[in-house]
Amino acid sequence: MRFSRSLHVVDAHAEGESGKVVVGGLPPIHGETVFDKRLYFEERHDQLRKLLLQEPRGAVWHNANVVVPSNNPQADMGFIILESTEYPAMSGSNTMCVATVLLETGILPMAEPVTDLVLESPAGLIKVECHCANGKVERVKLVNQPAFVYHKTASLDVPGLGMLIVDVAYGGMTYVVVDAEAVGFKLDVSEEAALCEVGQRIKKAGAEQLEVVHPENPLIPGITQTLFAGPLHHGQDEYGNEIVHSRNAVIVSPGRVDRSPCGTGTSARVAVLHAHGQLKPGQLFRHESLIGSLFDARIEDTARVGPYEAVVPSISGRAWITSLNQLVLDPSDPFQSGFVVGRPWEPER
Repeated sequence: MRFSRSLHVVDAHAEGESGKVVVGGLPPIHGETVFDKRLYFEERHDQLRKLLLQEPRGAVWHNANVVVPSNNPQADMGFIILESTEYPAMSGSNTMCVATVLLETGILPMAEPVTDLVLESPAGLIKVECHCANGKVERVKLVNQPAFVYHKTASLDVPGLGMLIVDVAYGGMTYVVVDAEAVGFKLDVSEEAALCEVGQRIKKAGAEQLEVVHPENPLIPGITQTLFAGPLHHGQDEYGNEIVHSRNAVIVSPGRVDRSPCGTGTSARVAVLHAHGQLKPGQLFRHESLIGSLFDARIEDTARVGPYEAVVPSISGRAWITSLNQLVLDPSDPFQSGFVVGRPWEPER
């Protein structure tokens, strides 16, 4: 074959959010930890991120994951997360896609009814509990790294909106969390364009005005996301247990809506709710996306990250494989790294 590059890719989605998983055809990726490998990949192989996510092979709503060996004896596998403008330390929806692909393709052995995995993300080790039946991963529950609030009820001056009261929290990515109703949103799909535009304005203002440095790893990016939080509704789940339910919309840089309820966004919001006394450890929090898909979350434990009080959140949801494909690159193709067209793909990095 005359192709200069051939990648084996399994496409998947978790509650609507795309998560390609690259399982073969990769160059050597060096580093002691997966975070080290993430830095190496960004420095040496960023062209592959562009190839996977930019046109004509990708789209603005796509994410990708590169499966790599882990050097940690506790981990079954590692993965690097690739998004449109950054390399996140963690992603809940991508973790669900990776776990589902590893088990359903036989890369790792599946045990029914439950397969327990430990995956090393750039953020650290993630314990994953996969509920399986008839060769299918029916549900994935992950225990995230600790989530915490950088700024509680902070004042943020946003052009065109004035002064807003927001929270800034880390859940694997860092979010400005804003009351959707306070800025005029009902969190309906029809509001997508406005949510993206306003969300980017809020994120930019937050990054400029509110200092954020991860206390354990300053190389983890600061504020890159906005989460529009809907009102809280208290009730019972299908088993009669107390539940807190809320809708949300996460605006992913460079300006598009997360199709899922967002795993790191859910983690950040759980930390915010706990900080405000609105969610107790063990209480079920059901987070809903703009398309109606759901993640269930709980505070499994409390912790401390540097000077910050933190929570250890779990998130569960479902993922499905959508295609198995071989992505190839013809050396005569003029778009070796893909291309970007239009405002959604304006580069930020």
